Amino acid sequence: MAPVRLRCSTALAASGAVAALAFGVSSDGLLDDISIERLAPRDWVTENQESFPPIRVGGFFIHGSHHRQAPPPGSIALRIDAATAFGTGEHATTRGCLLALTALAKRRRFRRVLDVGTGTGILAMAAARRWSCKVLAADIDAGSLHVAQVNLRGNRLAGLVRLVRSDGYRHPAIRRMVPFDLVTANILARPLAAMAGDLAANLAANGVAVLSGLLTRQVPLVLAAHRAHRLMLRRRIAVEGWETLVLSR
Repeated sequence: MAPVRLRCSTALAASGAVAALAFGVSSDGLLDDISIERLAPRDWVTENQESFPPIRVGGFFIHGSHHRQAPPPGSIALRIDAATAFGTGEHATTRGCLLALTALAKRRRFRRVLDVGTGTGILAMAAARRWSCKVLAADIDAGSLHVAQVNLRGNRLAGLVRLVRSDGYRHPAIRRMVPFDLVTANILARPLAAMAGDLAANLAANGVAVLSGLLTRQVPLVLAAHRAHRLMLRRRIAVEGWETLVLSR
């Protein structure tokens, strides 16, 4: 059997964990010849951050905290670090939503915004920064809300965006702020379809909804659910097989 080399950090090797693993595997007869190679120290956090270069999407410039250069002229800069929550601007669904917000900004101003399934808070912050308006951002996951809170502080938007832990539209803060003239929801196709009635109940008469998280083949499902509540398609943005839908009454 060919020899096997285990590569690990100096700290891990020093802990004895790798040696114990090597001894256990070899004593079981699975491997005959194991050697341990120590790697030079590396800043894994910095390397991970630098693997996410800044991107320009519509009128927005998304960058990590490691990016020090000035944003492109006329763009709205948002600092988002890669974390456990969804939404760094790289995924096609997030990009589709940012493109939709850019297009909407050319036609009207929004004052009461709800972001359902906020993740990192990127769409909530994009709306708050673009229209200088109050935004309510909801997510069912406590970890995502923690990441969003960090991003709010990093972008100095904690005064405009309020975070709540909510399963869809159920939080009392949402009911107190109804109706919303803009709702964003970048989640998944089936939850979007299931919450179509809630969206219609919370959207203002002249309100707009930006929905994403669905593949092209899932568009009919989502549209049918919303048409049943008299919400019609106004625009469809396709990015790499993913769809963003802009709806209104």
